[in-house]
Amino acid sequence: MKFLLWLILLVLCWPLALLALVAYPIVWVLLLPFRLVGIAVDGVFAVLRAIVTLPARLLGGAPRTAAAR
Repeated sequence: MKFLLWLILLVLCWPLALLALVAYPIVWVLLLPFRLVGIAVDGVFAVLRAIVTLPARLLGGAPRTAAAR
């Protein structure tokens, strides 16, 4: 889909299409550290959630089902 949109842009306005073709990898590389930080923060939150819910999981037993309620 992105390729088809780029082809339409190339036909209508080729300088802008070529600029987008050159700028896309640069923007991707610039945003890569933010993605890595997001993955790390998500991992930290997952560990914190596991630590907080550990006592409840140990004492709670099996998870509840609709029939057990």
